[in-house]
Amino acid sequence: MDILTNPYVIIFIVVAVVVSNIMALKYTANAKFGMKDKIKPKDEQSKSADTKTGNGDDDDQNKS
Repeated sequence: MDILTNPYVIIFIVVAVVVSNIMALKYTANAKFGMKDKIKPKDEQSKSADTKTGNGDDDDQNKS
């Protein structure tokens, strides 16, 4: 058990833990956790109206 109290072993363990934590943070920093944009009530009403009429974005083209 003398090997565990060796300063070099303790330093190696501490550095390994710090480096692994930094690597884990870099990996999870750009992860997406299912966050979706909330639909505003106005957008929700206009989308449901467009799908009922079946026109969608064609309204702009029909006006000309």
